[in-house]
Amino acid sequence: MTALLPVEATDDAFWDQFWADTATSVQDVFALVPAAEIRAVREESPSNLATLCYKAVEKLVQGAESGCHTEKERQIVLNCCRLLTRILPYIFEDPDWRGFFWSTVPGAGRGGGDEEDENARPLAESLLLAVADLLFCPDFTVQSHRRSTVDTAEDIHSIDSCEYIWEAGVGFAHSPQPNYIHDLNRTELLKLLLTCFSEAMYLPPSSESSNANPWVQFFCSAENRHALPLFTSLLNVVCAYDPVGYGIPYNHLLFSDYREPLVEEAAQVLIVTLDYDSSTSSSPTVDGTTTGTAMDDVDPPGPDNLFVNYLSRIHREEDFQFILKGVARLLSNPLVQTYLPNSAKKIQFHQELLVLFWKLCDFNKKFLFFVLKSSDVLDILVPILYFLNDARADQSRVGLMHIGVFILLLLSGERNFGVRLNKPYSVRVPMDIPVFTGTHADLLIIVFHKIITSGHQRLQPLFDCLLTIVVNVSPYLKSLSMVAANKLLHLLEAFSTTWFLFSAVQNHHLVFFLLEVFNNIIQYQFDGNSNLVYAVIRKRNVFHQLANLPTDSQSIQKGLQRKKKTPEPISRTNSQDGVSMEGSRPAAPAEPGTLKTSLVATPGIDKLTEKSQVSEDGTMRSLEPEPSQLPPEGTPPSAVSDGEPWSGKLDEDTALKQNRLNDKEASHPRRDRRRLSSASSSGQWAPTPDWVMSWKSKLPLQTIMRLLQVLVPQVEKICIDKGLTDESEILKFLQHGTLVGLLPVPHPILIRKYQANSGTAMWFRTYMWGVIYLRNVDPPIWYDTDVKLFEIQRV
Repeated sequence: MTALLPVEATDDAFWDQFWADTATSVQDVFALVPAAEIRAVREESPSNLATLCYKAVEKLVQGAESGCHTEKERQIVLNCCRLLTRILPYIFEDPDWRGFFWSTVPGAGRGGGDEEDENARPLAESLLLAVADLLFCPDFTVQSHRRSTVDTAEDIHSIDSCEYIWEAGVGFAHSPQPNYIHDLNRTELLKLLLTCFSEAMYLPPSSESSNANPWVQFFCSAENRHALPLFTSLLNVVCAYDPVGYGIPYNHLLFSDYREPLVEEAAQVLIVTLDYDSSTSSSPTVDGTTTGTAMDDVDPPGPDNLFVNYLSRIHREEDFQFILKGVARLLSNPLVQTYLPNSAKKIQFHQELLVLFWKLCDFNKKFLFFVLKSSDVLDILVPILYFLNDARADQSRVGLMHIGVFILLLLSGERNFGVRLNKPYSVRVPMDIPVFTGTHADLLIIVFHKIITSGHQRLQPLFDCLLTIVVNVSPYLKSLSMVAANKLLHLLEAFSTTWFLFSAVQNHHLVFFLLEVFNNIIQYQFDGNSNLVYAVIRKRNVFHQLANLPTDSQSIQKGLQRKKKTPEPISRTNSQDGVSMEGSRPAAPAEPGTLKTSLVATPGIDKLTEKSQVSEDGTMRSLEPEPSQLPPEGTPPSAVSDGEPWSGKLDEDTALKQNRLNDKEASHPRRDRRRLSSASSSGQWAPTPDWVMSWKSKLPLQTIMRLLQVLVPQVEKICIDKGLTDESEILKFLQHGTLVGLLPVPHPILIRKYQANSGTAMWFRTYMWGVIYLRNVDPPIWYDTDVKLFEIQRV
C-alpha cells in the first residue's frame, strides 16, 4: 500500500498506481489492502493517508465533471470508489481522524474556480456530491438518451436527472431497459455511499437526537440536486423487484441476477437516509397534505432531510399500491413454497424491508391508512407472523422478533387492523403451529402463544407488547376458533400461578392484559364467541383462584417456593398443541458461533404507547394521565390510587396506569417502592402482602364472574337433564344464549397506540446498523474495525 515515508501530493506517478489498474474488483482491493497496513499508514504516515483520500476524492470529482466518457475514466472512478470503501471505516474508528473529511482542502471552492478558501467545500461534501452526480451519469450508471458520439455526449451538468430515474414506479412511468453493467456500477457507488454514512457505527449509542449523522444530513439536503430522483430511484428499484423473475424454476441458478445486489444496496441506503427521530421533529404531522403531482415542488413545512420529506408527501393511491404490493411480494418471498426444492430464489433482505415498511408507516400516516383500508394488510401480517414464529428460538434473531412485534403494535393501534383480522385464513404457509380452521386473528393468537411458551428467555420483555396487540384488536374479533380460545386460557393459567405473579414486580400486568382481552370480547363480541365463552367456563377455576389469591406472607413465601421446583418460565402442558402443519420445520436455535450484534434496551410499554379511548362513533380520544394520579417516579403502577375499592363500575384504566415500569426500573427498585414491597437484605425486590393487595383489589374480574354466575348453572343443568358429555350441544346452547342486561355496563374500549419516542429511534438505529454490518460480508466492509454502536457477539 502507500509508503510509510511521506510522498509529495504532486507525485502523480506514485498516486496514479492506486487507481490505474484495470482488472480489479472490490474483493481484490480488500485483499490487496490489508487492515494492518491501513492502520500503520494512519499512525506512522498520516500525511500519506490524507493525500490518498484527497486524491481519490479528486478523481471522483473529475469523473463526475467530465461525465466519464471513456472506459479508462470509468475504471479510475470505480477503483477510487473501491479504495475509499476500504479505507473509510479506518478513518471513522479513530476519533482523531473523524473530522478529517469535514475539513476543507485548499482550492476546492464551492463554486469551482479560484475563490477564497473560506468558500472551500469540506472533502466529505465534495465526495457526496460527486457520488450523487455519478449515479446519474449517462452510459455509466444510466441509459444515455442520445445516440451519442463523444462530441455530442450529454453534459452532466445540463441533464435533468429526474428524466433518468432508474425504475418505473412512484412519480415515474418509464421503465428503462435493464443494463447489468449500469446495475453493477450503481451498486459499487451505493456501497461507497453506505460506507460514508457508516460513521454512525463508530459512535456509542446515545439518546441525544442532536447526534444527527452529518453525512446523511448533507446528502439528503437541498445541496444535493439529485435528492428527489435518487430517492425515487432507490424506492422504485426496491419495490419493483421481482426475485422469482419469469417463473422458470431454477432460473436463479442459470442466470446471475445483477439486480438483486443493487436492490439490497438500495434498500440499505434508503433505510439509513430515513434514520430520523420523528418524536423530536417540530414540524406539523408528517403525513403529507399536498395534492397534485406525486410530490409537489412546494416546500412543505417538514424535516430538512429531503428523503424523509419526500417519503412523507407521497399520497397518490397508485403509488401506495405500487409500494405495498412490492413490499408484500418481497416479504412473502421466503414463504413461497415450491414443489421442486430450491427451485425459487429466496431473498435475504427481509429485515431491511421491515425497517423500510416501519419508516413508511411512521412517516406517512396516509400510507398507514391505505395499508389498513383493504385486506392487503394481511399480505404483510402473514410474513411477519411467519418470521416471528421461525425466529423465536434463535438468539441471533432477537432484533427481527422486536421489529416484527413493533410493526404489529403500530398497526394494532388502528381499529381497521382488528376488523381485517376477521378474514378467514386459508393460505397454508407451513409453520410449526397446530392445525386450525379460523381467521387471521386465530393465526396471530396461536403464533403469539407459541412465542411466549416456546421462545427463548430473551424474548420476555416482548410479552407486554404481544399482549398489548391482542388487547388492542380484541374488541373487534367476531369469532375465535376453539384452538385460539384454548391458547388464551392457557396463557392466563400460566401467568396466574402464584410463583409467576409473586416472582417479579411487573408480572401481574400480563394477567391484567389477558383479563382485558376476555372482557372486551365478552362485552363487545359475545354473540360469535361461544368457543371462548365455553373455554372460560371450562377453566372457571383459574378465575376463582385469581379472585381468592392469598395475600398473607406465608402464602406468598409458599408461592415463591414453587418457582424453584418449576424452572421453566411457562409449562407447555395442557396447551393441547396437537399436530403441526404439514411441511413445517420446527423453529431452531442459532448455530453455535453465529455472529450477532447487541441491541439497546427498548422502552417499556408505557413509553412505547399512549392510551386512547374509542368513542361510540369510532373516533379516538387521547387519554392523558392525570398528573394528580401519577405516582412518584419509580413506584410500581400498582401504587396508584391504592385505597380504591373494587367498585361496581369497573375502571380498567386504574389497573394499568400509564407509567408501566420498564425493564431497567424493574431491576433497580428505588426507595419509594418500599411501602408496597420490601427490599430484602440482598437488595433484591420482594413481594409483600400490601403489594399483592394493591393490585389484587383492581383485577377486572367482575364481568367474567357475572358471566360464570349466570351460565355455569345453566350449562350444568343441561348436562344433568340430558346426560350430556358432548361439547357440541353445549356450544350450540351457548351460541343461542344471551347476556343482554345481565352484564355490568360495558367499559369504554381502550387502545394503546404506539407513539414515537427517542428510545425506539435509538433502538432502530442500532438494529439497522447491526443488520447492515452482518449482511455486508462480501466484501466485509466493517469487519474487525472498532465499532462502538453495538457489540459483535457469538451465540
